[in-house]
Amino acid sequence: MRPLFHPSIEDVPVEAILHALSDPARVAIFAGIAGVDSVSKCSVFANIGDRVIPKSSLSQHFKVLREAGLIRSERQGVEMRNTSRCGEVDARYPGLIAAILNAYAASSGAACVSAAPQA
Repeated sequence: MRPLFHPSIEDVPVEAILHALSDPARVAIFAGIAGVDSVSKCSVFANIGDRVIPKSSLSQHFKVLREAGLIRSERQGVEMRNTSRCGEVDARYPGLIAAILNAYAASSGAACVSAAPQA
């Protein structure tokens, strides 16, 4: 298997983060990962709202989030485990993630995100 690419947060431009979170499915996936204190499996996000996301599309969404520096993914057997890199992103771009996730929550009716992102 190919190794997964996780960019250094210093190499991630703000445009990459904004692009990654411009897709409704990706921002929903990221909000789900950022909103938990544990590792999330990819399969948890196969259904977003009333839509079923095909595995191939889901894999592509996770790749975009990973390459934008928003998540860290690790293979564990046949599963991928994902964790948020909110703390790293917030250190580089203070307030960006909280603002995006709060705007997403306001538009989707979800609960607002705290200003203290995960490490």
